[in-house]
Amino acid sequence: MKSFQKRNPVPIALVGITVLVLGLIAALNSEDLPVIGGGTTYSADFSEASGIQKDNDVRVAGVKVGKVSDVELDGDKVKISFKVSDAWIGDKTSAAIKIKTVLGQKYLALDPQGTKPMDPGVTIPRERTMAPYDVLDAFRDLSSTVDNIDTKQLAKSFDVISDTFKDTPDNVKGALNGLSKLSDTIASRDQKLANLLANTRQVSQTLVDRDAEVQKLLDDGNLLLNEVAKRKQAISNLLEGTKNLAAQLQGLVDDNDKQLDPVLTQLDQLTSMLQRNQDSLAQGIAKFAPFIRVFTNTVGNGRWFDNYICGLLLPSIGPINEEGCYEK
Repeated sequence: MKSFQKRNPVPIALVGITVLVLGLIAALNSEDLPVIGGGTTYSADFSEASGIQKDNDVRVAGVKVGKVSDVELDGDKVKISFKVSDAWIGDKTSAAIKIKTVLGQKYLALDPQGTKPMDPGVTIPRERTMAPYDVLDAFRDLSSTVDNIDTKQLAKSFDVISDTFKDTPDNVKGALNGLSKLSDTIASRDQKLANLLANTRQVSQTLVDRDAEVQKLLDDGNLLLNEVAKRKQAISNLLEGTKNLAAQLQGLVDDNDKQLDPVLTQLDQLTSMLQRNQDSLAQGIAKFAPFIRVFTNTVGNGRWFDNYICGLLLPSIGPINEEGCYEK
């Protein structure tokens, strides 16, 4: 058998490059592989996308079993492709887009039905799918509808109805009068209502634009609550220990009250005396400072007193101290 050094390197290189390319392709498409992939791919037709996006959850009975892999327009309908793993999908399965959060995030809910497994090549028809009506879209539509209402004409219509039924019994007349007053109130505050709806639309749009941030905030809050719940016993032990420590300190104070009371009384007397003589103490320290300075200069050069004594020899003895200790 020939060694690799004696064989033609070109076929070996081609085989190696082919293996590397196949491995790279398999790594890039690992989610679609039958054994180690992300699951079986199915599809469903919807009348509209309703805000669902790629990588949204796919759930069966509230349990996540996969995720949405693609959302694309297919003629007059929307085709949603999704992957499911570790879940049985029947041939009569229905699908619905549902709201995951109040901010508009969606997920795909499956209701497995049928007697045999569903063929991945068969698309769930529109007859077995349902798309929700978004709350945010409802606010937008409400704002647009109210903007198009002629409030003055509406008020006049209510007034005409009230005049028409003015000869009716008192109960009906009172109801119509109240309806007329309501219409007048709405007409008089038309601009305020329009501003309120416009602000509502802005708030809803802001929440939609920052859906990911708000969702992350909620998730972080859930993590914090979960961590607090996990450490409930530790927090309880800490509070219990603090309570016991306070009880021990209270007992210590009670047990030593007779010994501590005289000490605290004398300490209070001492502090009061120092407070009363504060000015005298300050004056004494100020006058004591020159003595300390001179004393430090005297003994600061070594283990001796460094001093000068004037007048030890009288001037009459000789020329040593003719001028004396004081200048003339």
